[in-house]
Amino acid sequence: MERIRKIASVCIGRAVMFGSLAIGMIMLSFSFDLVLALKAGAILALIMAQILIIKAYTTPRQNPRRTEVWSYLSPELRPMGNAGAKVFLSILSEVYLLFASRSLAVGCGFFTASVTLYLLRAVE
Repeated sequence: MERIRKIASVCIGRAVMFGSLAIGMIMLSFSFDLVLALKAGAILALIMAQILIIKAYTTPRQNPRRTEVWSYLSPELRPMGNAGAKVFLSILSEVYLLFASRSLAVGCGFFTASVTLYLLRAVE
């Protein structure tokens, strides 16, 4: 099962990385105003976290054979039967929630930095 978790982390992590790259590019386009860039990054990171949470909760209703992780597993490592499919999908849900919590933490950090800079600017 640890092999499934590692492959799921790579597959989901790659998707999150591309989303983070897009968020970074949007933040870079707002670099003329650091507060605005951090706000945009925070909102988009929270949206990504919400999408990952939705994916985690819809995963148990998914056919495991139609996932990217399943295609990366060698045939001898693929879980068999209903019990194996449930374990596989629960691992997938856990990995989605792990990345969602990280995205949520980054979004909250961006919001904190944005509010801090806004308040420092207001004091001046």
